[in-house]
Amino acid sequence: MRRLTALMISATAVWVLTSSPALAAPPTPPAASTSTTYLNALTVKAEGSTSGYSRDKFPHWHTVSGTCDTRDQVLKRDGTGVTVDSQCEPTAGRWYSSYDATWVTDDSAIDIDHIVPLAEAWKSGASGWTTAKREEFANNLSIAQLIAVTASSNRSKGDSDPSEWKPTNSAVHCVYAREWIWVKHTYGLSLQAAEKTALQTMLATC
Repeated sequence: MRRLTALMISATAVWVLTSSPALAAPPTPPAASTSTTYLNALTVKAEGSTSGYSRDKFPHWHTVSGTCDTRDQVLKRDGTGVTVDSQCEPTAGRWYSSYDATWVTDDSAIDIDHIVPLAEAWKSGASGWTTAKREEFANNLSIAQLIAVTASSNRSKGDSDPSEWKPTNSAVHCVYAREWIWVKHTYGLSLQAAEKTALQTMLATC
C-alpha cells in the first residue's frame, strides 16, 4: 500500500501523497508529438477582450443522465470509492487533485475545473460562438476539458493561461499542456505568443 502523509487543512480531510495514484481520469490527451503538431497549427494572435463576457453565456452544468449533471459525472469519474444518493450527490468517496498532489474526502472542497477557462475561451474565439456551442464547450466530457481538483487550486488558477499559471505539481505539466492544446485544437481557439512558449516549455517535460 502506498504511504500517505496525513495533513489536515481547515475542516476537510486532505492528504498529500508520497507517490501519484493510478485513478480514473479525464480522457487521455494526444501524445506530445501530436500535441506539438496541434500547437504549431493554432493561430497565434493578441488576446481578445472580455467585453460582453459572462459565465451565464456558457450554460453549465446540464443534465447528463437521470439526476446526474455534468459536475456529478466528473465527481464520479475522477473519484475513488464514490457513492451517490438519489439526487446524484456524493455520500462517500475521495478525490485526488493532480494540480497540487492532494487527496480530498469532502466533495464540497472540490471544484470542477475547465482546463481552458471559460473567460480564456471567450477571449480566444468563443465570443463569436452560438450559446449552444458554448454550452457544449462548458460541459464536454469527450475531451480532457473537465477535471476534479481542489477548490483552492482551481481558484488560484482562475482564468489564467499557462503563461500566467501552472499546476504547483510539476509532474503533471506535460499532461496539462497536452490537455490545454487538445481543447484549443478541438475548438479552433487562438493563443498568445507567451501562451505558446509556455506550452512548448511544458511539452519539453514529457
